[in-house]
Amino acid sequence: MKIVLAVDSFKGSLSSLEIIDLLTESIERTMGPQEIIKVPMADGGEGTVEALVTAAGGEYRTVRTVNALGSPIEAVYGVIDGDTAVLEMASVAGLCQIQAGERNPLLASSRSLGDLMVSVLDAGFRKMLIGIGGSATNDGGMGMLSALGVKFFGGDALLDGRGEDLERVTRIDMSRLDKRLAETDITVICDVSNPLLGETGATYVYGPQKGATVEMLARLEAGMRHFADMFAVMGIPIVSMLGAGAAGGAGAALGCILRAKMLPGIDAVLDTVRFNELIKDANLVVTGEGRLDGQSVKYGKVPAGIAKRCGEKNIPVAVIAGGLGDGWEGIYELARCSVLPIVDGPMTLDKAMKEAKPLLSSAADRMFRFIGLLR
Repeated sequence: MKIVLAVDSFKGSLSSLEIIDLLTESIERTMGPQEIIKVPMADGGEGTVEALVTAAGGEYRTVRTVNALGSPIEAVYGVIDGDTAVLEMASVAGLCQIQAGERNPLLASSRSLGDLMVSVLDAGFRKMLIGIGGSATNDGGMGMLSALGVKFFGGDALLDGRGEDLERVTRIDMSRLDKRLAETDITVICDVSNPLLGETGATYVYGPQKGATVEMLARLEAGMRHFADMFAVMGIPIVSMLGAGAAGGAGAALGCILRAKMLPGIDAVLDTVRFNELIKDANLVVTGEGRLDGQSVKYGKVPAGIAKRCGEKNIPVAVIAGGLGDGWEGIYELARCSVLPIVDGPMTLDKAMKEAKPLLSSAADRMFRFIGLLR
């Protein structure tokens, strides 16, 4: 059999490549040697650089910077096709880098993404592919823009560019925006379509998972509205663009101010890795993610994006997931597929994440043994 393994990471427990290695071992253990195509997947969040570099045979480069709260870190970006830098917001200003008790979007900044972009420009690249999922920030991209040369003032004071600074902006100076950006082709991989403001916007939808309390949400939303009004006065509308609310409003800064091209996360990745060519003559495609639910289908997360492409070619799909949530059955409408959660009994989420490796191996064995019965 030709089996394509195209799986997203199980965030917080297993990387995409770790899952693919475990699935490969299970196939060999239960079905013997098969033709296996390994395609690590991501949709713009954690693992995007790894997925694209692995698929394209690219290389990694390391830069010293800080995380969203200013702690020193080493960030990695990728180089593919010799001329394109692949960046991942989750690796420099990501939620995964900050402990739950320390998360605070009032203090978090997207500056490190801007710093990384400057490093890429300094290295001579004029093509960027940026995944902006998994951010810890809600600053409207203010920190990123500050690193790229935009000056934000609160009275006479120069603002740092954190979430708490949104409400303080009284003047914006765009004159020192890095001139090299005008000759740079920026494509943003974005897995959400939320607007910047309102009940379905950046703050109210994603703020709570970034540590925002009810009081913080009201303050951040008011600050974001003020921030948008300041740009509107300058003739730069940042509110209504599809995906403006991605990454705590960094989507608005990238798409409306830096004129980046915004692409749906999974489709951009699948096109970049030439997925349609990889699945030619495949007998089975295996995909999955940490939690499969109605949002996975509605917003085209990795399993849904892959199922849709396989459905168009009538290729069967096996979905393996850490867990299932309301609406997961919608995946059946996209392709001929089966769905298997890895949990094998009642357990807490913490236990499931800690024991993800043996649980995944056991579930994979059950799945591939059953598939082997049908051959």
